[in-house]
Amino acid sequence: MPASKNNREKIMKRNVHCVIMGGGRGTRLYPLTKLRCKPAVPIAGKYRLVDIPISNCINSGFNRIYLLSQFNTASLHRHVQDAYRFDRFGRGFVEILSAEQTEDGDDWYQGTADAVRRNLIHFHAHPDDVFVILSGDQLYRMDFSEMVNAHIDCGAEVTVAAKPVPLSEASGLGLLRIGDENRIIDFVEKPTDPEVISRLVPSNLKGNAEVEDRCLASMGIYVFKASAMIDALEGNATDFGKEIIPSLVSSKNLKCHVFDDYWEDIGTVRAFFEANLQLTDDKPSFDFYDEKLPIYNYPDILPTAKLVECSLKNTMVASGCRIGNSSFERCMLGIRSEVGDNCHFSNVVMMGADYQDHDDGSHDQQISIGVGDGSRIQDAIIDKNARIGENVRLSSKGVQEGWADERQNIYARDGVLVIVKNAFVESGTKIGEI
Repeated sequence: MPASKNNREKIMKRNVHCVIMGGGRGTRLYPLTKLRCKPAVPIAGKYRLVDIPISNCINSGFNRIYLLSQFNTASLHRHVQDAYRFDRFGRGFVEILSAEQTEDGDDWYQGTADAVRRNLIHFHAHPDDVFVILSGDQLYRMDFSEMVNAHIDCGAEVTVAAKPVPLSEASGLGLLRIGDENRIIDFVEKPTDPEVISRLVPSNLKGNAEVEDRCLASMGIYVFKASAMIDALEGNATDFGKEIIPSLVSSKNLKCHVFDDYWEDIGTVRAFFEANLQLTDDKPSFDFYDEKLPIYNYPDILPTAKLVECSLKNTMVASGCRIGNSSFERCMLGIRSEVGDNCHFSNVVMMGADYQDHDDGSHDQQISIGVGDGSRIQDAIIDKNARIGENVRLSSKGVQEGWADERQNIYARDGVLVIVKNAFVESGTKIGEI
């Protein structure tokens, strides 16, 4: 039976557990995940990927947040510890639960469902509690309380957030079909058969000669009644999208919550790169400038950026940067970025640095963190603490996909040149056509 208003408010205030999936090895984002886990990857000059789902939880009024992770978690721990401290009266927390050895097993999480199953003991859940399962590599702003309210009001056991997407993008996503009262009557994970995809196109999303057909794609965001989730996890299923959700279509009351706003999966190097650069547009699809629904982070104790006769076009510059007489077009310059004179950047995401460099002479040629004079870089990601010498030429153009310079820590991925964290690029290095 649908919950009363009083019960709904009680559940919302006290009994909502948000679980953020930190992902596995982050192979799709490699080499950005070479030295860190996926949620810890920097974005938008000063944030981390994990700040997006955590901020959505806090802005929705939910402050009991678990983050499940397992690979290269040290920087994630530091970030969460510095950024998210709740007062003891609100009983809020962001707790990281990494894969651990127990009497029941000592292996890594085998999938999203397996990760939740192995942490049930830590949630201390009542059967009537509500769980919000979230992904850690998506860029969006969403009020989860609306979804939780609808879930409770209609008496659903599971609710799946879905977004209408063009048919041409459907093959890489979980697709669903809904019936009366938004009940899910079919769910297929990442279908490739055109007939199956066509079957899942709802009548109200059919296009015409000018507009492409759309279908409802799962966003990887689920709301579970605790008892239903515990039941679903009793078997050996390892993943929510591939196994759990399809298996519940015929046995549980599954509902769909349609979200038709900006949402982007940024789990690949190309998607991550484009998501950062679109933030520099005059009217970006996703805007961090929202005082009512901010994206949270720890406060920077940094001076304002210092720019010397720069030419800037659609470029964002974070705190603590020191930029010489250079030009930038559609670039993201993260905290403590340092760029010398006579440089030209085009379509560059520069993550900056974790600390202000004080060169002690231990590095060859005494190349400091940042980019030296006379360098030209385009279509590239420069990860944190990279040391790039003078008169360097870097571009992905003409570079074969998968190419790598292991010695200098430079990789070509998804049409983007990635200079890895702590990389050392010698002066005069030339890669690509520029």
